[in-house]
Amino acid sequence: MKIPVIENEIELDELLSQPDAAAIAMIRRLEGDIIILGIGGKMGMTLGRLAVNAIKAAGVKKRVVGVSRFSNPDARAQLDAWGIETISCDLLDRDAVDALPDVANVIFMAGRKFGTGGSEELTWVMNTLVPGNVGMKFKNSRIVVFSTGCVYPLVEVESGGCSELTPVAPTGEYAQSCLGRERVFEYYAKIFKTPVTLFRLNYAIDLRYGVLHDIASQIWHGEPVNNSVGQFNLIWQGDANRRALLCLEHCESPASIMNITGPETVTVSYVAEAFGKIMNKSVNYSGEAGKRCYLNNAAKSFAEFGYPSVSIDEMINAQAQWIMVDNRSLGKPTHFEVNNGKF
Repeated sequence: MKIPVIENEIELDELLSQPDAAAIAMIRRLEGDIIILGIGGKMGMTLGRLAVNAIKAAGVKKRVVGVSRFSNPDARAQLDAWGIETISCDLLDRDAVDALPDVANVIFMAGRKFGTGGSEELTWVMNTLVPGNVGMKFKNSRIVVFSTGCVYPLVEVESGGCSELTPVAPTGEYAQSCLGRERVFEYYAKIFKTPVTLFRLNYAIDLRYGVLHDIASQIWHGEPVNNSVGQFNLIWQGDANRRALLCLEHCESPASIMNITGPETVTVSYVAEAFGKIMNKSVNYSGEAGKRCYLNNAAKSFAEFGYPSVSIDEMINAQAQWIMVDNRSLGKPTHFEVNNGKF
């Protein structure tokens, strides 16, 4: 898929929510409705819209239910307009979770990363207690659990990245709590035979936030680009959304694991120099490129779903244009340059 220059958020949301033939065919096969827990987050809204669009294209009748605290009423109104049935719920409240409708297919996106430093207890509660509430409520459903490549160890570029067989070794409390989230869902998969997929993602690109957004913003504003973590993986959020939906058919007991990212190991310098050329800006760096970083090998997902549809250079060009016309930012840096686990 070739992505055009994206003028505004309406066009961006539409592009991130387009189903492909595989998603439409899967929805046609899938039994039951879909509920997305934590839909109000960075990826949830376009994933919910993708599900609605795939259902329409498949010509079937299914509900898509979106659950969040909805601190932003505009987000809830937008989801309602897209045909998603919204429910306000604090997932820390066990009784409120128990009152949610029984739905056959669950995509769990709730979690906490930013601001972990100084509030570690809240991160642990959100990333382990909430999964306990959800795992018990939906023990008879299939569940795709959003996780992170940060549960793996930091590795050298020559390693080729961590595969699903790489032993986990999370660095820092955020990554440790994410492994805790996985372990809770693995428990329910084992005890109740709940089919689960652990969806280990890094890094999704939405032009309003993400690794490319961070680097492009620094260059556009004349700031040095942090090069302390010199390499990373990335994937267009539309591709990640479609793969999350497809993973509903890959849930297993014991829980299965799926690494989700792009096929390339991208250097910060390649991306920065490309932005500098497009923006006609000079590029400066801070820090020295470290030898170890978070890198994932997503070969398993490529075998199942094919390669992502959007190239790195397409993402770079779209991101540069987005920044240069001062389109909206979510103001949520990824902290991709962190290699000590302190987010």
